[in-house]
Amino acid sequence: MNPTELDQQYYLPVFNRYPITLAKGKGSRLWDTDGEEYIDMLAGIAVTSVGHCHLKIVEAIQQQAGQLMHVSNLLLTEPQAQLTQKLAQFSGMDRIFLSNSGAEAVEGAVKIARKYAHKHGRGGTIITFEGAFHGRTLATTAAGSSKYQEGYDPIPAGFTKIPYNDIDALENAYSDDVAAVLVEPVQWAEGIKVAQLEFLQAARQWCDEHNIVLIFDEIQCGVARTGKPMAYQLFGVKPDVITMAKALGSGFPIGATLCIQKIADALNKGDHGSTFGGNPLACAAALATLEVIEEENLAQQANISGARLMGYLCELAVENPSITTVSGVGLMIGAKLNQSARPVAERMLNHNVIAGAVGKDTIRFVPALNTPWEDLKKGADALVAALADS
Repeated sequence: MNPTELDQQYYLPVFNRYPITLAKGKGSRLWDTDGEEYIDMLAGIAVTSVGHCHLKIVEAIQQQAGQLMHVSNLLLTEPQAQLTQKLAQFSGMDRIFLSNSGAEAVEGAVKIARKYAHKHGRGGTIITFEGAFHGRTLATTAAGSSKYQEGYDPIPAGFTKIPYNDIDALENAYSDDVAAVLVEPVQWAEGIKVAQLEFLQAARQWCDEHNIVLIFDEIQCGVARTGKPMAYQLFGVKPDVITMAKALGSGFPIGATLCIQKIADALNKGDHGSTFGGNPLACAAALATLEVIEEENLAQQANISGARLMGYLCELAVENPSITTVSGVGLMIGAKLNQSARPVAERMLNHNVIAGAVGKDTIRFVPALNTPWEDLKKGADALVAALADS
């Protein structure tokens, strides 16, 4: 059987896959099993931000795989110690916990926030926002959009959802039971929506006034994608806790929960843990990734390339009424359409471009941060060509 037949027979049918099977990648390009070449404007959903198979990442993984891959967190390894130092420097945070995925990073953030809240006489409710996506575990689906909760009742309690960018709704949500505010500085699940500066500033002030933990979910918008090393730096609003994953390991699974010292002081030994989190192989991949981002100045490149791509998409929208709005920041850009986005994304494959469809009507562009302009332009042009194919 070919890979598609094997997938249909054996894999749990939960993914609405595109009709190609990929075999290899290099930089901003991918090749399928038939040898067809594609420009990758999706980057594994904002994961391969330094490009596919970057030589430094490959060498770091190969070298570490030949030395040590796992010992558990009962024992310390040099790659883990080096990565936590690097992450603290990169993010401006004080303490790091390493896990395996974004959902685990958010679960860790919720646990840490509740531990802090309980030690200060508060309850455990987490305020989240409409349109959010925080993961696929039961707790993270409870924190996110209701469409990811269908059929999984009973959904865990302890989460209150309010409108995004709504300061009044946040202030009215106050009670002694609130432990934390969990917010994405840039939402993506239902279209690219950037938080308003005034809203994040108000959230920071409100949390300070009530000793409530402010958590930023930077799993997709972090690691230089917005044009800054961390998305919070774009706004000048520092949270108490940050969640990271996706681009952190350039495709090797890793998640991280970062917090300031005041929040970290609420935890004791044994309060949280992970068998595989922070294993030497994942840490080597993440450490190399952060070094590449700094050495190649990819945050600035994302800022420059993103502004150019946004401008070009806006120009295309003037002549193509099917594109209603263009929004985003850095290389996290959404083109909202006047029609369903998924069929358009599939037709873009016919023009050798891989892009993502989010929400009902938005094409998402989250390419590698070092993608050449020629490829970015072709990606945008493929959207127009796919719209014309309808």
